[in-house]
Amino acid sequence: MWLLATCPVRLVCAMRHPLLFRFPLLLVLVASEAVPQVCAPTERTLILSEHPRTEAPKVYVGGQTATVLRLEKDCDPARTSMLGWKGHFEPLICRDRFVLLYPLRDLTPSDRFLLQVTLTDGTELPFIVTAHPQAYSDRQVDQQVNVFENREGYDAVLSSLYRALDRERELREENERYRKEENSIDHAYATLLANGAVKAVPFRLEKTLTLKDGDTSMVIKLFSGKGKAAVVVNLNNTYSDQPWTLGETRLTADSTSHTARPFALRMNPSEIIPGASGALAVVADKSAFVSQEGLVDLTLEIFRGDGLRQVAILLDRRLIR
Repeated sequence: MWLLATCPVRLVCAMRHPLLFRFPLLLVLVASEAVPQVCAPTERTLILSEHPRTEAPKVYVGGQTATVLRLEKDCDPARTSMLGWKGHFEPLICRDRFVLLYPLRDLTPSDRFLLQVTLTDGTELPFIVTAHPQAYSDRQVDQQVNVFENREGYDAVLSSLYRALDRERELREENERYRKEENSIDHAYATLLANGAVKAVPFRLEKTLTLKDGDTSMVIKLFSGKGKAAVVVNLNNTYSDQPWTLGETRLTADSTSHTARPFALRMNPSEIIPGASGALAVVADKSAFVSQEGLVDLTLEIFRGDGLRQVAILLDRRLIR
């Protein structure tokens, strides 16, 4: 029985191929549109002596987000320019020790603009302005790039130290996350499901749906469990020349929320070559469905490595047994 009338209007308007059915309620959205959402801007350090002169260092920008290059010496506005900027950027601003870039819209990693910064002492500093090769929904954007010619200078040493400390913190957090995942029962369940060992997990299959979106066909299986819910997406990549890779995966209380809910994720294999198949499994604990109003429905969004949203699945709270 179709339940289209019970679906909120805002969701119906956003759907390209809406499919709803009764318990367990499953809303599947197949879309090939990127959902732009720039992550928090960052400060980065470039020490030019680290880069071979045959390759200019890259500066990563985002649409309608200002990026500032902070130099060691004053720049020369008359001899600082960027090729092909018209229609893509606001006019370049070069003043004192700062160069300001402001893209009018998002770029892709294939977009490359040559930026030539000339200092007042005649030193020429080339850069490539582009976008970071990540999903549009979560890409890195440089807010401030500190440019140093001499790695031995005080500011360069201090900036390198901060960069090393930040990297050390990121590695500690990553190692801690991996340690928790190794001991997580939900990740163990997700691993079994991704490997096809459905009989080895305490879940009950509730619904199966077959979909096709362009060059990707999917079989989506929804499972209920005691205090948990699970989704398995079997993908068949019929691309002629490109592998299917996983980008971002989000679990939120609704499609407009930016507050992520915890879940376990496993994919086998990590990359699906053309003509091959693979499986992606997600396991969510009851705690992910809890809100101040009680249990709520959740939306699972899966993005491809190129930033396109492959599918969105609405998980009904009634999956939790």
